[in-house]
Amino acid sequence: MNSITIFCGSSSGSDKLYSEEAFKLGKLLALKNIKIIYGGAKVGIMGAVADGALTNNGHVTGVIPSFLMRKEIAHDALSEMVIVDTMHERKTKMNELCDGVIALSGGIGTLEELFEMLTWAQLGLHQKPIGILNTNGFYDALIILLKHMVTSGFLRQENFDMIQINEHIEPLLHSMEAYVAPQVEKWITKETT
Repeated sequence: MNSITIFCGSSSGSDKLYSEEAFKLGKLLALKNIKIIYGGAKVGIMGAVADGALTNNGHVTGVIPSFLMRKEIAHDALSEMVIVDTMHERKTKMNELCDGVIALSGGIGTLEELFEMLTWAQLGLHQKPIGILNTNGFYDALIILLKHMVTSGFLRQENFDMIQINEHIEPLLHSMEAYVAPQVEKWITKETT
């Protein structure tokens, strides 16, 4: 992987560990010469991951809608800033620029971005690895819900298995580098009467 899109919160969360792990991820990706694509903000977890890379001579590309630029949350020291018109354009551009995706701790926006990438993978629109860095068990409840979707017949096991999940950065990156997208014929099963 030459580039990874990071989806994460514009808030720092209630535990400093979230920002610390984001900074470490940014640093490690910079040291591995992996470019970071992210939402372009200087605040919260977003700012931490960018700063982790930038303080270690990493390449960081921000993708931000113009209305967020006007709110003065844009990072002013990035390698590159791409300004788009809409949130949908932002996700599309972030997908175009990356070889894989990692979701860090975040809120509804982070979940929406993660699930859009998972939906596109399920539909066969891309074959990129999608990782969740489960810092401090942040995504445990979501993982339980996803497994419940599998046992309830709403999500195929193969589609759940597309998600690389780990609490630690290095093993997550290793599993993403080794990822081979499954060849899933259909994401739904035909009902018989």
